Amino acid sequence: MMYAGKQGRGRNDGSQKAKNKAYVLKRLWSYLYFYKTKLALALILTIVANVLSLIGPYLTGRTIGAMEDGVDFERVFFFAGLMVGFYLISAILNYLLSISMVKISQSVVKKMRQDLFDKLNRVSISYFDKNQTGDIISKMSYDIDTINTSLAHDVFNILTSVITVTISFVMMVIMSPILVLVFVLTIPISIIITKVLSKIVKRKYRIRNQKLGEMNGFAEEMITGQRTIQSYVQEEAVLAKFDEINEAATTASYESGYYATSVGPAVNFVSNLSVALVGVFGGILYFMGSMTLGNLTAFTLYSRRFSGPINQMSNIIAEIQSALAAAERVFLVLDHEEEPKDIEDALEVKDIKGDIEFKDVSFGYLENQIILNNVSLKAPKGNVIAIVGPTGGGKTTLVNLLMRFYDVDQGHIYLDGIDIRHLTRKSLRKAFSMVLQDTWIFHGTVYENIAYGNGDVSRLEVEEAAKKARIHTFISHLPKGYDTILTDEGLSISKGQKQLLVIARAMLSRTKMLILDEATSNVDTHTEVQIQKAMLALMENKTSFVIAHRLSTIQKADLILVVHEGNIIEQGTHDELIAKKGFYNELYQSQFA
Repeated sequence: MMYAGKQGRGRNDGSQKAKNKAYVLKRLWSYLYFYKTKLALALILTIVANVLSLIGPYLTGRTIGAMEDGVDFERVFFFAGLMVGFYLISAILNYLLSISMVKISQSVVKKMRQDLFDKLNRVSISYFDKNQTGDIISKMSYDIDTINTSLAHDVFNILTSVITVTISFVMMVIMSPILVLVFVLTIPISIIITKVLSKIVKRKYRIRNQKLGEMNGFAEEMITGQRTIQSYVQEEAVLAKFDEINEAATTASYESGYYATSVGPAVNFVSNLSVALVGVFGGILYFMGSMTLGNLTAFTLYSRRFSGPINQMSNIIAEIQSALAAAERVFLVLDHEEEPKDIEDALEVKDIKGDIEFKDVSFGYLENQIILNNVSLKAPKGNVIAIVGPTGGGKTTLVNLLMRFYDVDQGHIYLDGIDIRHLTRKSLRKAFSMVLQDTWIFHGTVYENIAYGNGDVSRLEVEEAAKKARIHTFISHLPKGYDTILTDEGLSISKGQKQLLVIARAMLSRTKMLILDEATSNVDTHTEVQIQKAMLALMENKTSFVIAHRLSTIQKADLILVVHEGNIIEQGTHDELIAKKGFYNELYQSQFA
């Protein structure tokens, strides 16, 4: 079995050119800015904690100096006591800082997840046609968790490193400007190594995140289709394909980790070299009498403090590259074009009659690939319009355009004489009830699933709808009846039962227009016959569009449209089309021969 993702106008798999680093940092800062007061407090804690910690090497030097010409115990204990006090206060402040940063990072990612989920509710249906569900979930979970880890630990670690390096450098210059020259050689080497490897690391992390998203998408698709896979005995083929995708993800993860971890050892080597040079030249200066033992000790400690953050910063930067790559993927979604806004002065759908007309409508999901070509049809209020034809002929596309999941490329669609582009999408969609081939049942009670989208309805109304849909008896035999909890996607009941629940949901609706897209595809023939009368009752006085492959379900339709290769090639009642002995007659005879 070959793996195939969703198709559409194009695909956004994360390989597009990402926003630049400055832009991503600016966007991240916009989230942090919401918590500017807490950040300011964390900044103060960071500065105070690090300053107190950095007094330690100076006090160590003074302590050594107090023992250089004989031990002055009073001074030794005084400086040692100060060191212990400063280090203790610094440790407490760092503990408070850690707690504060965890709270801030959790607040940021909470808002980011909320924004991402809100965005996904505002993008057009085409976005979900082009992107795998697993990849979208990966962005909401893995990528945002990566950002969270970086915010909680890396942001203030960088600030700590900057403070440490700055104060250490100043203290070293005060103690021995000559010894500082050692770092004139080593620091540029560290910067060059970090800069070169960081560019590679960022690119590798971006590829890794993309590959992990693809793997999640494949896994989600295969788990969902496990019944089909086993039915066609394609386990080995799926496993082979997963091995291929998993190998690509593993390789990408290894390469990103390899280059990320190589930064630290490379910079650490240069750091250790600088400390060794300080020891050699510092010892020479001491024996020449140009430097006291206390200052040499303090300078050495400050040089370790100075070199340590540079090495640490290289590791932090590698982690931040991963966070930036993850943030780029999240921001690509947040920046994705939303469903077009309603035009100014768009009208609310009110007092609907249900007259619908397609006039010279042309549309294609891809440029230069027309699905519907100059389609015109009229659906008077209360009529049942059946749409039949071969798969891929454009039947569902008509519904997508009618609901404004997509807008027409050319032509017009009118509702009660008004171009639907002049109506608000929200009110237009609320004017329809839909029963689709792909049923959707969420985690909740049977009552909640049937009542979904129908406002505050009573238990009696729900039960009446269930009876019309021929599902009441089944529900009554469930452990808790209408209060029985269904698992995610309704996996605890059969597909046919799920479809009946969705039909009951539509029957509860009070709309004037109805769309049935293969609404009985998962119902057995016997049950289908049982609910046909209920379906007719549901469609009574409603303008109904019925997409069907089973022609037995639409024989009483007021108008049957035969759609083939984007054109309406035949239209009329069942008897009229049979009499024509054309394409519809061939379809009918093929089913009932």
